[in-house]
Amino acid sequence: MVSAVFHSPLEGMSAPKATPNSTASAAPTYPTATMPELHPPAAATAASPAPSRGWDLRFLWASVLPPVLGLVFLIAVWSVVASTSNSGIPTPMQTWAQAVEVFSDPFYQVGPNDQGVGWNVLMSLQRVAIGFGLAALVGIPAGFAIGRFEFLSRMFNPLISLLRPVSPLAWLPIGLLVFKGANPAAIWTIFICSIWPMIINTAVGVQRVPQDYMNVARVLNLSEWKIFTKILFPAVLPYLLTGVRLAVGTAWLVIVAAEMLTGGVGIGFWIWDEWNNLNVASIIIAIFVIGIVGLVLEFGLIKLATLFTYEEVKS
Repeated sequence: MVSAVFHSPLEGMSAPKATPNSTASAAPTYPTATMPELHPPAAATAASPAPSRGWDLRFLWASVLPPVLGLVFLIAVWSVVASTSNSGIPTPMQTWAQAVEVFSDPFYQVGPNDQGVGWNVLMSLQRVAIGFGLAALVGIPAGFAIGRFEFLSRMFNPLISLLRPVSPLAWLPIGLLVFKGANPAAIWTIFICSIWPMIINTAVGVQRVPQDYMNVARVLNLSEWKIFTKILFPAVLPYLLTGVRLAVGTAWLVIVAAEMLTGGVGIGFWIWDEWNNLNVASIIIAIFVIGIVGLVLEFGLIKLATLFTYEEVKS
């Protein structure tokens, strides 16, 4: 009987056959590369982890705690001064009670000179807007012209250096003499104090435009309008916005003092009227109102400047 034996073809591959030249020492073996098992990442379907509590504490320590401590320090010093001196300064609680009464009806109108704090703030902002707008219409084109043409720069730089250090309130009598009215005189004072930062910053921005840009414009034979719209204005815009921010801050500072001298309706006149009534708590409230409005204007202009600048604009 003949029996058949079947062998698997893989058995011959399990061990190499011995050759006559093989020695007793085993042949070196080489590792074979194996394909890694593919498993779907578990983190792909898992939700992103919540921020750690340590990060929250660092944010609280760096951003929230310092301003709160500064406000607490101010209130503490204020309380000590009000309680230990006979100067008549009200305590923070007395000022808070007066503030609740003042802001319960900020837009009342009893007479032309007896109006709520809201109307006074709006009237001051209106004067600032008119004076600042006129200064921008004159100062920004003048700054471009002075920075663009060297002859104009040499012509007006001595005048700017002479008039810029003059106190804004020194221009108020000139306004009263010329315009024969308190309201136009206050707007004139805002105009004359707001124009210098815009002229100077715009002219400096134009003068700092790289000369290579101007050489390319000369080679391409661009007109002055093309140079202004395509080269100068985009390059000078960060400097221009810085001048605008400085001008608005200066205008808001000056309007309070100008309204104290000219009278009428405005936050400056409101402070002077409360002083005549010996209402010191309302004066302190007005100080905080002026500071908050100035802070809002500053913050808004900084946010506007960050939209048009590549570098961070710091307050």
